[in-house]
Amino acid sequence: MSTTTDPEVRITTGGVRGRTDGGLAVFRGVPYARPARLGAPEPAEPWDGVRDCVTFGPPPPQRSMVTGAVEGDAESCLTVNVWSPSLGADARLPVMVWIYGGAYRGGQSGDSVYDGAILAREGDAVVVTLNYRVGMEGFAHLEGAPANRGLLDQVAALEWVRDNVAAFGGDPGRVTVFGESAGAGSIIALMAMPRAAGLFGRAIAQSVPGTYFSAPLAADIAAVLAAELGLPPEAGALAAVDPGRLVTAAEAATAKMRQHEDRWGAVAHTVTPFSPVVDGDVLPRDPWSALSAGAGRDVELIVGHTRDEYRLFTQMGQAEGRDLLGVFAPGRERAYRDAYPSAGPDLLDELVQSDWLFRMPSQRLADAQAGGGGRVYAYELAWASPAIGAACHGLDVPLVFGNLGSGMGTFFLGDPAPGEAATVSASFRHAWTRFAAGEGPGWAPYEPDGRLTRVFDVEPAVVPYPEEASRRIWATHTFTTLPLLT
Repeated sequence: MSTTTDPEVRITTGGVRGRTDGGLAVFRGVPYARPARLGAPEPAEPWDGVRDCVTFGPPPPQRSMVTGAVEGDAESCLTVNVWSPSLGADARLPVMVWIYGGAYRGGQSGDSVYDGAILAREGDAVVVTLNYRVGMEGFAHLEGAPANRGLLDQVAALEWVRDNVAAFGGDPGRVTVFGESAGAGSIIALMAMPRAAGLFGRAIAQSVPGTYFSAPLAADIAAVLAAELGLPPEAGALAAVDPGRLVTAAEAATAKMRQHEDRWGAVAHTVTPFSPVVDGDVLPRDPWSALSAGAGRDVELIVGHTRDEYRLFTQMGQAEGRDLLGVFAPGRERAYRDAYPSAGPDLLDELVQSDWLFRMPSQRLADAQAGGGGRVYAYELAWASPAIGAACHGLDVPLVFGNLGSGMGTFFLGDPAPGEAATVSASFRHAWTRFAAGEGPGWAPYEPDGRLTRVFDVEPAVVPYPEEASRRIWATHTFTTLPLLT
């Protein structure tokens, strides 16, 4: 039920009404596009009058990590949420647009950890979160369907921000995208995509996964996914399938990925068969070469990772219990044992997966952005949560948003969160909002010679890149598009 004091604004598709919460105007579930099944996003349909936007829109189809049920709506999932300290075009506040992670197969903007109130209030910024299609709906490489539909959704959301955020008090000329894991991988892909050019001027990429598929690899994976349904990897055939069945088929194929190591290589040992596809059109080239060639020169970038990335997955029981040095770092097995002489087999497996999947791809993107003439800042999260015993993958998310006591925050930090978490969280929020405002994050830019890196801890520091042992091991490796092996 609305009241006369509920905030209202007019956007390109009609009027929207939100709620006032803690001094902020909050709008949830605003449609930004319409997802044609297995097609490119289409313009949102306009409406008459004023639309109540007080609840989050449905997630894209996926299995809920809370209930275990397949949930979501393939027809109406493309929505945004907005937290604003001051409505109206005169406010001209910086805009922060969050792109969630989830291995390109899950995630939703309605997760409580992504509540933008603290960032909006402390940073005097408009915070926007968005849904994009994941799994087979968003990333399976299918005949008759555009590649990277999930990335195209993100472009459509950023176009919505460009066209509408002024009504919410935001400055469309001061947009920062920020995201973690698959969200960070999406952001780096957006920096390499001509279709996203000019839609944001700053970017924060937290733990970029180094998986970008070649078209042949992605097509081979899609054929395996579709075979779970007894269908060809064609949009026409799969669009007729209930979205929930696509989710369960992808899960079944994921459980058997290691059977395809001969063709997929190390990808077969990851937790997802989905990643952005370097298709030559939507994503013309891999991000490292694109940024090295100057594709991100006009975008200021923060990029970094956590110290103990893969500990999250070992804690969740996803370790394989085998020697993986030869899988992820062939020819570098001796180098790892020499560089980490006190590490046993389990820790070496964790280190090499941290490096291959997150740490080294992120570090090399800093090199690429600097080499291409762009400004870049590097960081590492070194504070170890007592609840996990490490600075693991995903720990930075509740710290960045300041939502320490619910959902993902409780999982990573325990209940109650330790006082140190509040200290590290405040450092992240200050740096991220300062960067979005155009003031820089508070430490010197990264350069390939000095490699200065901000280390987030209870006692923060700026030091030469702290994972030098791993950097040296990977110094001659070229990160690029992952191929089909046979």
